[in-house]
Amino acid sequence: MDILNQLNESQKQALLNAKGAVLVTAGAGSGKTKLLTHTIAYLIKEQGILPENILAITFTNKAANEMKNRIFQLVGSISDIWISTFHSMCLRMLRQNIGKLADYTSEFSVYSESDSEKLLKQVVKDLSLPLDNVKHYATVISFCQNHNIDVYTYAKNSRRDEDDSIKVYESYEEALIKNNAMDFDHLLSNAYKLLGSYPEVLRKYQERFEYIFVDEFQDTNTIQYDIVRLLSQVHKNIFVVGDEDQCIYTWRGANFQNIFNFKTDFAPVKVYKLEQNYRSTKTIIDTANKLISNNFERFDKVLWTENEQGKDIECNKYYDEQNEAESIVAKIWAMTNKGEYKLSDIAILMRINALSLPFEQKLLNYNIPYRIYGGFKFYERQEIKNLISYLRIFTNPSDETALLRIINFPKRGIGDGAILRLRQYALDNNLSLLNAMKNLANGVDGYSQLTQKVKPFISSYIKLEEQRPNMSLHEFVTAVIDEYAIRSAYLDSTDENMEKLMNIDVFVNSVDEFEKANGNATLSDYLESITLEADIDYIGDETLTLSTVHSVKGLEFKVVFVVGVEEGIFPLSRSSYSQKETEEERRLMYVAVTRAKERLFLSYAQSRYLHGKRSYTTPSKFLDEMGLDASQKQRKFDYTSFIHRNLENNIFIKQAVTTHSSMDSYTVADKNEKEKKDISIYKVGQKVNHPKFGKGEIVDIIDNGVCADIVFENVGKKTLILEIAPLEILS
Repeated sequence: MDILNQLNESQKQALLNAKGAVLVTAGAGSGKTKLLTHTIAYLIKEQGILPENILAITFTNKAANEMKNRIFQLVGSISDIWISTFHSMCLRMLRQNIGKLADYTSEFSVYSESDSEKLLKQVVKDLSLPLDNVKHYATVISFCQNHNIDVYTYAKNSRRDEDDSIKVYESYEEALIKNNAMDFDHLLSNAYKLLGSYPEVLRKYQERFEYIFVDEFQDTNTIQYDIVRLLSQVHKNIFVVGDEDQCIYTWRGANFQNIFNFKTDFAPVKVYKLEQNYRSTKTIIDTANKLISNNFERFDKVLWTENEQGKDIECNKYYDEQNEAESIVAKIWAMTNKGEYKLSDIAILMRINALSLPFEQKLLNYNIPYRIYGGFKFYERQEIKNLISYLRIFTNPSDETALLRIINFPKRGIGDGAILRLRQYALDNNLSLLNAMKNLANGVDGYSQLTQKVKPFISSYIKLEEQRPNMSLHEFVTAVIDEYAIRSAYLDSTDENMEKLMNIDVFVNSVDEFEKANGNATLSDYLESITLEADIDYIGDETLTLSTVHSVKGLEFKVVFVVGVEEGIFPLSRSSYSQKETEEERRLMYVAVTRAKERLFLSYAQSRYLHGKRSYTTPSKFLDEMGLDASQKQRKFDYTSFIHRNLENNIFIKQAVTTHSSMDSYTVADKNEKEKKDISIYKVGQKVNHPKFGKGEIVDIIDNGVCADIVFENVGKKTLILEIAPLEILS
């Protein structure tokens, strides 16, 4: 196998000049993994470099395994090459030199994120500090570790009093040592200390690794950069590949400036550009170039491709988030029903996961299997499960599982010890946990301290129960959130908390939508409906991907829908005050656009329910930067037009909504057409069965016979497009 003949000219030049310091700026879809694996294979097969003298570092186990497989196919045995993530490499070094670590034994544990969080909470509790600040302390510790600075330097440069953070930091370090454990960040910092404190250890690895390769270099943080710099000082053969245009993880420590620093710190550096894209159509690549050219902190490179021109990118405006989801799911159904694409070819991408619920609901309506990539389905998210647990104790006061989940959320001082006493009191008096709390709230001899802890919770519960008969479902759910100050648990201004608050708002809106569709629906009705939806899962590979953009970096799809492209969402509102954050948002949009191979659709809603209210929105400035016309008049999804164009005339349209381009169409070959469904058979009063929702009754036929309002026994009223809906007539 001729390794060189498999590469283009730019890749060949980088491969043939791998000696010394090499920086390859690799655009999206430009074959960077191929370059890395072929360069390593070339060094082994053609240059006689021993596999044991090569170190290759990447960021995920999946990427490391892919590199191993590709190199194995090119050279055969690779057992002696170090190909791993940064954390795995550091762990290996620490295990090999455990005798140098006076504080640890060879059996030291590696704590997961949940393990380290639990330990940190215990440290904070032992210091008698407020548990509400645990996340802040975790952020301080991680920042110091990843930026390779001590906590005193951090505290000195901080705008707030960090005396408590210093105490927590030092106590947490002591607790790790006491537990003979390291968390992920400490694997890096302890490896750096090992290399810096023991010259003989550092020299051993410096001499061994004649060539060092680093993938996704734009995602390295400060300490990872410093470790690489230490290891490469003897042979000085350091080959890094990255793309500053795809750095989207600065919020977790990534520093794309490392790409620019590399040119100075490792001088002289040979720089090569990979600009040929093998993934996308010319139209998609041209659009991506227009977008990212608006960033200032980047190398001057322009992607190009020999792929076909491809279809126009569509920019669609919708009435609201429900109309956006209905239209896109109908579009996906049309694509897959005609055999153009498989579900696994398609992804719906969003900036924040708070946008997912309408899409999950519409996909469920039409029995279209999907998966949430890199995250949880809406009703499985922690903040939503907490909220549902609050509501469940009003419909089922005996639900101890729900009560225990939220008894100390938000924090109200009811810890494990208090819960043990409470449960024992309930057991001794043959009471449910909630009734035991009610008794204690009224005062019980010998339980004065516990009374003070549970009384506020029970007072709020009784108050809400009294108000409930006079409130609508939507009003009651809103009152529960306010009375128990649920939003107060997410007040720290982090990306994670912002999304949790948005998810709560989306949940409240879903209650409102359910109530509007189901008249006098009760809280029990609503909880039963969402429990059914939450329990539904799909098995198999033939599923559509629903994901945030962050979670699909490195993946590609034939068809991509980027939704919620609105100011305040994509880009996030906070970016309006910072050019740095605006550029990160733009890089994120660039990543979203370049996931598409053949078709790309961008959309926004004219109004959206977020931040506790429905507001009018404006299209993202990124649409204008990409040269897409977002000013077209919007109208609601036209069910009749959709069915007529897609089914009766066997014509596939770009979209049954207004787009920036003309409404062109093409005819599908007869052999690919599927038999049309006769929707005239559906009548008001018919009993039907849905594979997910169960039995229901058609209560109205609307939109000229195209759609039906159906009341299902378990999930209430839903409006379905009859041609798409998987319905079986029962009577």
